[in-house]
Amino acid sequence: MGPGLKRTTIARIGAGVAFLCGVIGVLAGITDHTWKLSPLGWFTGGVLLALIALFVLVDGAVAFERSVTAAGSEH
Repeated sequence: MGPGLKRTTIARIGAGVAFLCGVIGVLAGITDHTWKLSPLGWFTGGVLLALIALFVLVDGAVAFERSVTAAGSEH
């Protein structure tokens, strides 16, 4: 795998899980069933996962750019 590609994949998976947490939070709010986490808890967890995924994605992009810059300066 190229530099930053693994982190980009992890960030995409994290964003998908964050989206699922948001959907579960909406469903928990609409159905009014008793859940282990409240709708606000699911939403907060989804936002936290989305922020972590965003930071990992930016870190992967920076790693990729550094490798491209380093490879360009060697030639």
